[in-house]
Amino acid sequence: MKKILIVPLLAVCLTFSGCAELQQAVAGLPQAGGILTNADIAAGLKEALDKGIDKEVTKLTATDGFYKNQMVKILLPAELQKVDKGLRSIGLGSLADEGLKVMNRAAEDAVKEATPIFVTAVKQMTFTDAKNILLGNDTAATTYLQNTTTTQLYARFNPVIKSSFTKVGADKVWANIITKYNSIPLVTKVNPDLTDYVTNKALEGVFKMIAVEEKDIRNNIAERTTTLLQRVFALQDNKG
Repeated sequence: MKKILIVPLLAVCLTFSGCAELQQAVAGLPQAGGILTNADIAAGLKEALDKGIDKEVTKLTATDGFYKNQMVKILLPAELQKVDKGLRSIGLGSLADEGLKVMNRAAEDAVKEATPIFVTAVKQMTFTDAKNILLGNDTAATTYLQNTTTTQLYARFNPVIKSSFTKVGADKVWANIITKYNSIPLVTKVNPDLTDYVTNKALEGVFKMIAVEEKDIRNNIAERTTTLLQRVFALQDNKG
């Protein structure tokens, strides 16, 4: 849906309340329940983020939340694609598949650590943050979360992924994969550490799925499942 000029006008009104013409324009918007306050707008944006976190992050923590989701499935890094290809060429496709699966299992474990960090970031959101998100693009809320949580999430994800590799046997699987690959005649030997790679891919997947939910709320009225979401996000819709 198209956004209209009334949204930036609203921002001006909220900052400079003495402009009668702009106030009149805002008052002309269909806002059931009265004019939205600063607190209403902030609460609506927080609710939207909470909805995205609850719905999309929870999906990723389930078994196969990464592995069977083509949007976020973690594949081998480019420099290891030759390992996958080499194993499949000698009939070891099942081993290659198991290597991919354990990487994705580690990400699913790690994402369980994300929710409390996200909840804290949402609680700390100011009205200025909320206003910038409302006036921003279709992924402005997701960008806010990326800017405020990535460092903490990496610090929490990385050791979990390292531990998960051990728990689900990824260390043994990958040792077996690399041993098999390195036994292929004339190949260049490899000995990768995948923990950092999988950590960053897990982060990428989390924010990608939250962005999906944010876009739905902004552009699909049916996804605005509460009165507050409907009222706040109506401000960006084309009423003409």
